[in-house]
Amino acid sequence: MIRKAEKKDIAGLTALLYQVDAVHHAIRPDLFKGNTPKYSEEELEAIIDDANCPVFVYDDGGVLGHAFCQIQCVENHRLMQDIKTLYIDDICVDEAARGRHIGRALYEYVRDYAKSIGCHNITLNVWEGNDAACAFYRSMGMKVQKTGMETVLD
Repeated sequence: MIRKAEKKDIAGLTALLYQVDAVHHAIRPDLFKGNTPKYSEEELEAIIDDANCPVFVYDDGGVLGHAFCQIQCVENHRLMQDIKTLYIDDICVDEAARGRHIGRALYEYVRDYAKSIGCHNITLNVWEGNDAACAFYRSMGMKVQKTGMETVLD
C-alpha cells in the first residue's frame, strides 16, 4: 500500500496538499495563504523525478496519505559532524481516512527507508499550535531537536 509516488498520483497529492494548507492557514493566517497547495503540478513532477526528494504515498485505490522527504547530507563542515539526514518536508493523511493508522504506516515506512539508505536521523518541522501533529510525532518516538522562535513586528 505504500510506494514511491508516480506522476499519476499528482491529483491525489495536490488534494492532500490543500488539506495541509488548510491546517497551516488556520494556525497562521498571517503566514499561509488559504486554499493554496504548496507545490504546482510542474513542481510536483520535478520532485517526483528527484532522487534526493523521495515522495511516498499510501495507495488504497487512491492516495490516502503522503510523505515528502529530502535527503540532506553534511560533509566536511567546519563545525558539524558528517551526517546523512532524512528530512520529512510534509506528511499528511486524508482527513476522511484518519484513525486507520495510515500516518503510523507512512512514518514507519519512511523510518525503514531512512535506515536502508544509511541515514543517522529523521527530522521535520511542526508549526506551534498543530497539537495533533506534535502528539503523533511524539508517539512515533520523535523528540524536540531545536526550537525556532519569532517576534511578529506588526
